[in-house]
Amino acid sequence: MDDDTATEILKATYRVLCVHGYADLTLERIADEADRSKASIYHHYDSKEGLLIEFLDFLYDQYTAQLLSIDGGTPREQLYALLDTVLTDEDAGPDQEIRIALLEVKAQAPYNDALQTQLASFDEVLFDRLREIIAAGIEMGEFDATVKPAAAADFLVTAITGAHTRRVAVGYSSEKLYEMITRYAERQLFADEPSEAAH
Repeated sequence: MDDDTATEILKATYRVLCVHGYADLTLERIADEADRSKASIYHHYDSKEGLLIEFLDFLYDQYTAQLLSIDGGTPREQLYALLDTVLTDEDAGPDQEIRIALLEVKAQAPYNDALQTQLASFDEVLFDRLREIIAAGIEMGEFDATVKPAAAADFLVTAITGAHTRRVAVGYSSEKLYEMITRYAERQLFADEPSEAAH
């Protein structure tokens, strides 16, 4: 399959997920949305699961690029920028719709090893980026020297994941979620007084 066709199928998958959710995601609907024949979709993907794994790869590449692009300023500024990126998208519209669909996908992960592996990769890249920022902040004296980067990053990944679920499941404000998690960072991670970076 050429790159243009592959990209269009994955974009169509995104649109169908947003409108119909995971339960009603079918290869037929994706074919219609992509303006391709059903045979062409079935030629490359023999199941919804196979296409979904490819789609999660597609999202992972975009997500990774987004996280890695947060590299300017001090570690404190980078942490705020990362939290803003992963927590404060719009509460309505396509971003919210895809979050609802992905929550449905996550509900299938305990029963599907392939999905679980794909979703775990999202956690891992977020964890790694947070750990890097926190370690750099400690090194520069912006963050409390007693903070353990891996433990703090693990807590933040858990909080962010929970925040996404809470926002989708009960409509909790993304702004309030951002405020709660940044307040944690300010109280638990940041040094009381900036110190000189270690030399």
